[in-house]
Amino acid sequence: MSNSADSPREPVRRGRLRPVRLLTGAVFALAGLIFVTSFNTAKGTNLRTDDSLLKLSDLIETRSDKNAGLDEATAAMREQVDALARRDNGSTEAEDARLGALEKAAGTTKVSGEGVTVTLNDAPPGATAAPGYPEPQANDLVIHQQDLQAVVNALWKGGAKGIRVMDQRLISTSAVRCVGNTLILQGRVYSPPYKITAVGDAGRLRRALDGSVAVQNYLLYVKAYGLGWKVDEHGATTLPAYSGTIDLHQARPVAP
Repeated sequence: MSNSADSPREPVRRGRLRPVRLLTGAVFALAGLIFVTSFNTAKGTNLRTDDSLLKLSDLIETRSDKNAGLDEATAAMREQVDALARRDNGSTEAEDARLGALEKAAGTTKVSGEGVTVTLNDAPPGATAAPGYPEPQANDLVIHQQDLQAVVNALWKGGAKGIRVMDQRLISTSAVRCVGNTLILQGRVYSPPYKITAVGDAGRLRRALDGSVAVQNYLLYVKAYGLGWKVDEHGATTLPAYSGTIDLHQARPVAP
């Protein structure tokens, strides 16, 4: 009989990782990696909220408000410059008259008289097609840049002495642009309904609107899908002078 020291020992069984355990470890490792990555990305912010992100619409609104303040400052400065210019006695009456005519053409002075206001608006929520028309797409229910341009161009063609879109006077360098369903005009942002006011012969302005092919195309959408369209006549109205900066320094009218 041999003693226990001399008896053969059973080999020590080394643990083997089963596939399930290996998969579990990989999952925990991946979870740890995601946690570290999220922490470094968030830097203490909540990833499930947009509060830390400055939306484009917020940025546009902020810039619009800032531009509005700059416009007011520019208008005040322009008044001071004009007051100083009026104190200058170095010009002749003819030169003053020519300057006044140029200012009126440039839109930097007020203009008064009879006129019209055109109001355009998106279709009401839940709008459907009128009988005989196809069901509308999303673009059929909102005001587009070409709709505003059609009205403005028609009013100029109708002999408008001045035009105001929303609260801003248009000049030769003004551009009516739309981004989505918002209007961007001279650094300011506007939402519908859009109001366009023109000073001039009211009857002639109305006839110009009625004779515009582009306006008539818009009126088809008014009839089909309920977009807003309203024309009001004014016995007397006053458009403010353009108060922003003017980049155009020289121009020559094109012969008709």
